[in-house]
Amino acid sequence: MTVEGIVAGWSEETVPAVSGRHVLAIQDSSEINFRTSPDHTRGLGTIGKGVGRGLILHPMIAVDAASKECLGLVGGALWSRDEEVQAKPAKRSAGTSKKAVGKEKARKRKKKRSGRPLAEKESRHWIETAQKAKSVLSQAAQVTMVADREADIYEMWALVPSPNVHVLGRAYQDRNLVGGATLTTAAADWPVLGTRRITIRERDDRPERKADIALRAGLITIPRPRSVPKAGVPDQVTLTLIELTEPNPPEGAEPVVWRLLTTHAVPDAVMAWQVVDWYRARWIIEQYFRTLKKQGLQIEDSQVETADRLLKLVAIAARAAVIIMQLTQARDGTSTLAAPLVFSSAEIATLEALDKSYANHDKLARNLHPPHSLPWASWIIARLGGWNGREKSKPPGPITFKNGLDALRHMAQGWLLRDLYIP
Repeated sequence: MTVEGIVAGWSEETVPAVSGRHVLAIQDSSEINFRTSPDHTRGLGTIGKGVGRGLILHPMIAVDAASKECLGLVGGALWSRDEEVQAKPAKRSAGTSKKAVGKEKARKRKKKRSGRPLAEKESRHWIETAQKAKSVLSQAAQVTMVADREADIYEMWALVPSPNVHVLGRAYQDRNLVGGATLTTAAADWPVLGTRRITIRERDDRPERKADIALRAGLITIPRPRSVPKAGVPDQVTLTLIELTEPNPPEGAEPVVWRLLTTHAVPDAVMAWQVVDWYRARWIIEQYFRTLKKQGLQIEDSQVETADRLLKLVAIAARAAVIIMQLTQARDGTSTLAAPLVFSSAEIATLEALDKSYANHDKLARNLHPPHSLPWASWIIARLGGWNGREKSKPPGPITFKNGLDALRHMAQGWLLRDLYIP
């Protein structure tokens, strides 16, 4: 089994799950940081600012646009960077500050990256993942590709959209616009379409807080940058810009300024707020990464020694993390997914047997969810993970579902052997 083969199988259960829905196809990158030392790199490439070693995971997940229910993995990529020859640090001349030297290094790195074709950059994964996703999501009623600022690439806006596929993302860089304005100044004279109080989620550099946001929206046209080859790429793209600003931030807080770009038409404030809501669903993929790394699978604690095996382990764990998320979402009974879309026939048969066993042995804990629904499976797997099934008990979390999922997999393997005669 190859890493490519495992990744190719990520979307098998997703294809039927997205049928007839408006799907938010959310993608992002995350670094998987494994413990290494200078003498024991485990064959891993550098990550972050070059001080750590690990893998880069770039998945796309499908989310129902209305319910925000996770429908499964769509595709993505997983890789370890090649070992790089570390250049000797530049000598600092007298009178030159360390900060100035750092800025010069950053300028040279940026110049080097900008001169390379897209096919040689890691940023190509944003576009490649989106293009490959179209076949997986072909049965969806509509698709909105959602990404953060790293995907603010001209080719993303110019090449990915199609009649049934839209793109939605946050602007990362200022851009010159057709007509003389720039992206950061275009909305300055536009009327405010509405205001709303929203929750700004907690981040490493800020606590969670409320913010009163003003919304403006309008059309802009971006010309093709000189760095983008002409072949096969249109000379300009017209997009909707939605600008969210915080006129009166709390004292000491950085004011909110979001500039969202989308191919969706936004004729009024209602649609503008709808697009903002779709973009804010991007946090679901952050929750996915936490399930993979911290709150569920704790993949970064793996003791596997070699990069090739770590790649396969993360590829398998990426699928398991989605299932844990789906089970966690389904615990309240609102999930619309059927259990056979997530679990194999042997696992379904095992769940049926377990459900009967729990019903016979504990009259105070009853599985009231429709049989073969994902909430039904979620209830049983939570019991396997240690939850007591009582209505007033604290709801099961990702770790409980992870433990229950491990137990189910072992039981299902035994179920497949139930008719095997052993003398």
